[in-house]
Amino acid sequence: MNLRDGHFWMVVTAGFLLGALGILLSVWGNPENTGICVSCFIENSAGSLGFHDNPRMQYLRPELIGFVLGAVLSASVFREFRSRGGSAPLPRLVSGIFMMVGCAVFMGCPIKLFLRFTAGDLTAAAGIVGLVGGVWIGLKGLANGVTLGRQAQERGGSGLLVPAFSVLLLIFLIIRPGFLIFSGLGSAAQHAPWLVALISGLLLGVLAQRSRFCITGSVRDTFLMGGRSPLLWGFMAFFIAAVSFNVATGRFHPGLYGQPGAHLEHLWSFLGMGLVGWISVLIGGCPFRQLIKAGEGDADAGLVVMGMFIGGALVQSWGIAATAAGVSLYGKVGVLLGFIFVLAACLVFRESATE
Repeated sequence: MNLRDGHFWMVVTAGFLLGALGILLSVWGNPENTGICVSCFIENSAGSLGFHDNPRMQYLRPELIGFVLGAVLSASVFREFRSRGGSAPLPRLVSGIFMMVGCAVFMGCPIKLFLRFTAGDLTAAAGIVGLVGGVWIGLKGLANGVTLGRQAQERGGSGLLVPAFSVLLLIFLIIRPGFLIFSGLGSAAQHAPWLVALISGLLLGVLAQRSRFCITGSVRDTFLMGGRSPLLWGFMAFFIAAVSFNVATGRFHPGLYGQPGAHLEHLWSFLGMGLVGWISVLIGGCPFRQLIKAGEGDADAGLVVMGMFIGGALVQSWGIAATAAGVSLYGKVGVLLGFIFVLAACLVFRESATE
């Protein structure tokens, strides 16, 4: 840790604002304990585009658009936007699908995991243990030669596809074409004013691109570097900000029962986040980080994002997503299939790495 290092303070600032805005966006209208949740936002946005028909989960989330466009803006200004890809594209697409399955069974992405915990939701503890365990297993795989291969610079415009898609979504958000669907009830009907949400997303997109901040990356680097990891300090800033703003706004309610956006099937919370942690290490980042990388021109991350949109539709259409009542049979099967997929991928890509 170097207190004179500009990157260190950029990471701390990104972590602090992610934690603060994660609470404030709930104060401004987003669902409680879900001020920021990439998986929830993707499920909502997929529903708004008509990819699933759950009437409680259909809203085009401005934050999601802001994350990508903020990363595009930052990468362009600092000349870091580069179209690149070609590293196991199909496994990355499928990884995005199963990452959404794990998030849907837990009921949130890694960001929401800690937002829930800092609000006093003790059911999130099982997810934290699962996430840490999944990252640890993923690192063991990397240490034993598991790799999806190296990327290559691409001359085509493949790195522009997700940014262009985000611009299209922004246009849809502004003009509100008739085919968009907006929920009148449920969690998707709860949202901050769209311009506030968009600006918040843009700010976080810029900071995340400059700092490379990522929740699962913080866990990974803590295993690798201990207290010397800047991402660990960014995570600590995130945690402190989230706890402080929860307490200040009267949203800190410790307990196991009656927590919003949670269920009591702790084993499946553990396994769902374990799957997300393992996949995140394999593909190089959690759902939030994949959006930021896609905004930098990373076509491989763009495929993960497309996989997450497919997954966001499937978890709602097929009844995979958990509810406050618990985890469905389809959700449990989905998580187990996800573990089979990622284990098979590790075995296959370890063999190819040693040839």
